[in-house]
Amino acid sequence: MLSIQKDVSLKNFSNYRIGGRAKYFLEVSSLLELKEGFAKWKKISETLPIFILGAGTNVLIGDKGFDGLVIHNKIKDIKIVGSESQGVKVRVGAGVLMEDLLAFCIKNSLSGFEWAGGLPGTLGGAIRGNAGAFKGEIKDNIAEVTSLGIKTQQIKKRSLKDCKFEYRSSVFKNQSEEESGSQRAGAKEIIIEAILSLKRGNKSDIENQTKEKIEYRRERHPLEFPNIGSTFKNISPEKVPQKLLKQLKDSIKNDPFPILPTAKLLALAGLKGKLAGGAMVSQKHPNFIVNLGHATSQDVQKLIKEIKDIIKEKYAITLEEEITILK
Repeated sequence: MLSIQKDVSLKNFSNYRIGGRAKYFLEVSSLLELKEGFAKWKKISETLPIFILGAGTNVLIGDKGFDGLVIHNKIKDIKIVGSESQGVKVRVGAGVLMEDLLAFCIKNSLSGFEWAGGLPGTLGGAIRGNAGAFKGEIKDNIAEVTSLGIKTQQIKKRSLKDCKFEYRSSVFKNQSEEESGSQRAGAKEIIIEAILSLKRGNKSDIENQTKEKIEYRRERHPLEFPNIGSTFKNISPEKVPQKLLKQLKDSIKNDPFPILPTAKLLALAGLKGKLAGGAMVSQKHPNFIVNLGHATSQDVQKLIKEIKDIIKEKYAITLEEEITILK
């Protein structure tokens, strides 16, 4: 029977293994369960905030936890719903792990998603933050996104255009940020599922290209430590002072438009290995802040602030977090 749990530790739901406790916690695996959960939640509170949690790979959970309801989205259906000569439409639940979606694509010889090889997290989280890598972004594959209004309980279907995808952002992410600088205001909608546009391809080619991306990440990312991915967004060349831009011109890459990788700037500033308590700027990839085993959320936030201050002072560049900080 579906139940809203109380006082649940979020540490084990975070890829960082960091975080306090949720005052209330609900795990759902279908739209029906979600609606049932909201009906029960209405009897508990109509004012406390709600936060949607996927695989915990892009969120830093505060040490004091979350004084509201955390909904763990585990809606995991995957189904081919349309097929033409080349194009294929696939309906995917928002709680599907990216690695499981990639395995489905390989098994069914579906191409167009190879760029996401090794990408952590769930589809819902990837849509919210318009995740991207290797010149691809989630928006490249989106045909439609279905969400449920938390207050209205209304189903909403959005086209690719209506999702308002931007660099590492979307309408779903911008909604909560408009209300609050942190995630205290809570979410307005929960993503239920999406229809992805893919195409028929050669199974072995799809598998090889996906594995190449996974191997690239294994070699260059500090996967041996708990982490939540890139801490800061990459930088538009327009925001880089001309003298510095000349110095780093060979580092500019398309992702899928011109950016200066923040990792290059952090390395130039000598920030590899910088510590704050149990948190450290990765020696392997300095845009990752890793948990050495005993880091607190406060440690990570302190390190983020120090990095931003140093980069601002040295290069007159204001770094912007890619991660969400749940307070």
